Amino acid sequence: MAARELDGEMMIMSAVDSTLFTLNETATVIWHAADGKTALSEIVRLEVCREFEVEPDEAYGDALEFVEKLASHGVLLLSDAPIPETRAEVVKRA
Repeated sequence: MAARELDGEMMIMSAVDSTLFTLNETATVIWHAADGKTALSEIVRLEVCREFEVEPDEAYGDALEFVEKLASHGVLLLSDAPIPETRAEVVKRA
């Protein structure tokens, strides 16, 4: 996958099907916060609702639609639980 941020918006190209995504400011906030450990509901509450004046329920629905679309193109991995840390991540933090 190739990604670049320009003027606060991300441009991402899927390595799976070469689809190009241009993320608006809200989607860019979600993209940056998606760390594999923080639930989407928390990202919406802590990042999106704080940055943009939007109700959590409305923002969550839009965010879920966004991440599901990226996941369908292999750009984002969705999980019901936090993704376990790899040994490399643990060593990197030490």
